[in-house]
Amino acid sequence: MKHFFLGVLFGFVFLVAVALGGTTVWGADRFIIVQSTTSTQNSGLFDHILPPFEKTTGIEVRVVAVGTGQALKNARHGDGDVVLVHASAAEEAFVAEGWGVARHDVMFNDFILVGPAADPAAVMGMTDVVAALKKIADVNAAFLSRGDESGTHLKEQALWADAGVDVDAASGTWYRETGAGMGTTLNTATGMGAYTLTDRGTWISFNNKGAQETLVAGDKRLFNPYGVILVNPARHRRVRAADGQAFIDWLIGPVGQRAIADYRVGGQQLFFPSRRSSRPNS
Repeated sequence: MKHFFLGVLFGFVFLVAVALGGTTVWGADRFIIVQSTTSTQNSGLFDHILPPFEKTTGIEVRVVAVGTGQALKNARHGDGDVVLVHASAAEEAFVAEGWGVARHDVMFNDFILVGPAADPAAVMGMTDVVAALKKIADVNAAFLSRGDESGTHLKEQALWADAGVDVDAASGTWYRETGAGMGTTLNTATGMGAYTLTDRGTWISFNNKGAQETLVAGDKRLFNPYGVILVNPARHRRVRAADGQAFIDWLIGPVGQRAIADYRVGGQQLFFPSRRSSRPNS
């Protein structure tokens, strides 16, 4: 009889676990899903900052690394708890439309124009990125775009518009789209000897530079800020709001900001915390 009642009890608990999506009631795992960019993933930043957060809080962070546009789209569909991306206008629209609770500055770096050392457009050393792009277009030098509505792609499109170049009309000629992430695009650009726009963090950690070099940098229009947003639980009830907010608070707090500042590859700092008190020598 004892075994019978234990069996009934176990069966009841199992049914409850199934109803809850397969999570047992006595040891529910805590995790959040962060929709983020390929640049934060490819740079190795998450591998550096997530372990201390997870150890301190017991909250596992599961990262979905896609372009910014896709990350925001996924979050609109309720596929995530937090968004960490780099396209300020799109992020602000996401919040204004009620999909996100609030946007917080997290960190920044910059974009750079990289290309072949042979430099057929003769842009090496320029600090006016718009003028450099115009020169690339004038000589029909190969340029590779991500073409994926990522933060990098959106920045690149804005710069081409400033240069007065219709890249849609040039698509498939000297201007090519990969429809892929930053790492894949850089690999393809290396193989083609093409110019491309990349964030500095991914470039520093990229190991297949070949004959590619940093050619244009330092233009204030290449500033690259990252923001973090909690997905609005009023829109999607399954959002893990408390744990998602705990991650945001840690990320923009002194410990998270210092972790961002401390991340380096080959002695080079890839991202700079937005909170001034957490920056080195501040």
